[in-house]
Amino acid sequence: MSSGRVDTRDWELELKGIELRRRLLEVIHQAGAGHTGGGLSCLDILIVLYHRILNVSPETVEDPGRDRYVQSKGHSVEALYCVLADRGFFPWSDLETLCRYRSPYVGHPTRHVRGIEMNTGALGHGLSICVGMAWAGQRDRATYRVFTLLGDGELAEGSVWEAAMAAAHYQLDNLIAIVDHNGLQITGPTRQVMSPEPLEDKWRAFGWTVRRVNGHDYVRLTEVLRQPPEHGRPTVVIADTVKGKGISFMEGVARWHHGVPNAEELARARAELDEAERRLRAERALLARGVLTA
Repeated sequence: MSSGRVDTRDWELELKGIELRRRLLEVIHQAGAGHTGGGLSCLDILIVLYHRILNVSPETVEDPGRDRYVQSKGHSVEALYCVLADRGFFPWSDLETLCRYRSPYVGHPTRHVRGIEMNTGALGHGLSICVGMAWAGQRDRATYRVFTLLGDGELAEGSVWEAAMAAAHYQLDNLIAIVDHNGLQITGPTRQVMSPEPLEDKWRAFGWTVRRVNGHDYVRLTEVLRQPPEHGRPTVVIADTVKGKGISFMEGVARWHHGVPNAEELARARAELDEAERRLRAERALLARGVLTA
């Protein structure tokens, strides 16, 4: 696939982002539990992965040649559930059982849910798992790629850097790690709790190719994730994001790390998303008529 820019907007995914934000908030509200802020910060990354990048679908979920995705920041699983439901891995009605007794839809990823590759939850484990998957793929001369999403607060776990060192040592150029760099964790700003900076320098020192992108720009995310790897080097994409993205009163507010919107807050959020959709559709229509230029 070409990595050249063909458009400055991905209207389909922008509308998808609004739709799935509604769904995400409704699912968390109904369940009475969930990680709202981090789900909203990583949602656009997941949308791009499952709609533009990953070679996996409900029809190929058992295919040995499929791409693998592991959500290392497993606490933001509600966003992953919404994207998987949207792609048809399971019906939306399944999520009505989120966090209910005997439901497989719990607060962290589990392989009991169709489309999820690996159980995660304890932070710092996902990259290690993916190193094993990528190494196995190379030994088997397989063509699949392995992707994982980490939180920036998760980078305080020493096991992340052990895995990073191993990935470079084994020259795993079929491995792509994405850091959801939203700058906040449950107890406050990541730089104050345990700063990972200088982030790009650290990953380069461990032998990785480093790429940086706005984690809410669908076109740029697609371009960066489609870029071929450097031979013999794993790739990390640092995606700069906003915790609570898309809802004004949630953006950049640490309490929404594990906050659940009440009925009034859900209504406010829905109203904001409805207005965002109205404006987006109006702008798209004006561009189509030539009234505006991109």
